[in-house]
Amino acid sequence: MPRVVFTTADDKQRHEVEADVGETILEVARRHDIDIEGACEGCMACSTCHVVVDPAFFDRLPPASEEETDMLDLAFGLEHTSRLGCQITVTAELDGLTLKLPAATRNLLLG
Repeated sequence: MPRVVFTTADDKQRHEVEADVGETILEVARRHDIDIEGACEGCMACSTCHVVVDPAFFDRLPPASEEETDMLDLAFGLEHTSRLGCQITVTAELDGLTLKLPAATRNLLLG
C-alpha cells in the first residue's frame, strides 16, 4: 500500500498515511482526517484541495490539464509544484509522495 506524507505549511506537523492505489489525494486526506477543504467535492470547480508537491515527486505526476491549471491560478500560495489534490491519483510509483498543505485556501464557491 503506497504511503503519502502530508506536512503543514510551517513544517511543524507531518502525517504519514497509507493510501489505496486509484484514490485521489483529496480522498486520502479526507479518509485520514487531514485538513484539506475540497469544497467542490473533487469536481475541479475550486482550488481548496491545493497541495504543493515535493519536487522529487513532481515529475512523476502526469501533467496538469488546462482546466486544472486554470483552477490553480486561483489558489492561495501557488508554487511551481502546486497541484489540485483531486487531480492526483495514487499509484504504486508514488509511494512516499510528500505534499505540503498551504497556509490558507481561497473558497470562491462561498458567495
